[in-house]
Amino acid sequence: MRPTYIEIDLSAIRRNLEEVRQAVGPERRILAPVKANAYGHGMLQVARTALEAGASMLGVAYLDEAVALRQAGIGAPILIFGSELPENAPEIVHWGLRATLCTYELAKALSQAAVRLRRNAVVHVKVDTGMGRIGLKVEEIREFLSKVSELPGIVVEGIYTHFATADGSGDGEFALAQMEHFRRVVGQLRKEGMELPIAHAANSAAVLRFPSAHLDMVRPGIMLYGLEPFPGASYLADIRPAMSLKSRIVFLKEIPPGASVSYGRTFVAGKRTRIATVPIGYGDGYPRALSNRGKALVRGKRARIVGNICMDQLMLDVTHIEGVRVGDEVVLIGGQGDERITAEELASLAGTINYEIVTSLNGRIPRIYKNGSAGL
Repeated sequence: MRPTYIEIDLSAIRRNLEEVRQAVGPERRILAPVKANAYGHGMLQVARTALEAGASMLGVAYLDEAVALRQAGIGAPILIFGSELPENAPEIVHWGLRATLCTYELAKALSQAAVRLRRNAVVHVKVDTGMGRIGLKVEEIREFLSKVSELPGIVVEGIYTHFATADGSGDGEFALAQMEHFRRVVGQLRKEGMELPIAHAANSAAVLRFPSAHLDMVRPGIMLYGLEPFPGASYLADIRPAMSLKSRIVFLKEIPPGASVSYGRTFVAGKRTRIATVPIGYGDGYPRALSNRGKALVRGKRARIVGNICMDQLMLDVTHIEGVRVGDEVVLIGGQGDERITAEELASLAGTINYEIVTSLNGRIPRIYKNGSAGL
């Protein structure tokens, strides 16, 4: 069996959801986003854990993710965040999924499918308050909802928006302006008698930074997995990373001064150097951008990646670490001894975000789960 694997601590998922609950209070619903294979953590296992821990709804990006959950026996409400094509309406209704609605064409297709299948099509209307991605313009909402209300079989369960800068990556005032705009629109629509049971806006950053955004339901994504939605977030909530990425040394050798390592000869030894080869590479989703920059843990000490990361292997300089042997554990994300390497650290070195680090780790790497319930 391949010695490279991802270890997922499901007790951390439960703990992080409890932190969300403490932040938003007992009266609000929690939607657990499990899109992109639960941010690389394993969609089915995380979905079950989150539901057992108190989440009342799941969120996915695409129809096929939602169908996979249904086929695995998960009957909880599932919201598809993406704007689906009208041709997918029959399958959405058949599987009892919640669709994000921001086009009348999809609304009509859902209505037709609902009538034909003799069941309701439940939708959440998406409002674009500044993200500039999908969603109706604020000034379009009233007329849109009025038209949708005339379609048979359509049940508008929710209305929501998404923040562009809640994570502190830009102007925090912009996020607050988005929130106030959304609250005014929802308040006015409800005042006019429109039934909108669930209004939601808060992602992980807004859960921690903007209590006014908690509304009826929150959507904590990255913090559910113990990763920081913005620098310093761990000081506001006791979130714990659920993922560790581990491998083992499969080959050791010493190279003399002047010898090079890997493609392009980007690392040339300046002295006698001990090189350890580890069976993981960019073909697994480990960033090639960490070539000659990233670190891993061996025997509780940091070892630098040297040379260009290959498709299936990378090399470490372990000259300074005593007693290194073939078979020794290598930790690329997670803790070993007193040292820890985080997804945030790797993201900073690679010039990206922690989301990309964990979601890029693909299916070539097996996932091993610990601290699950009896059913996992």
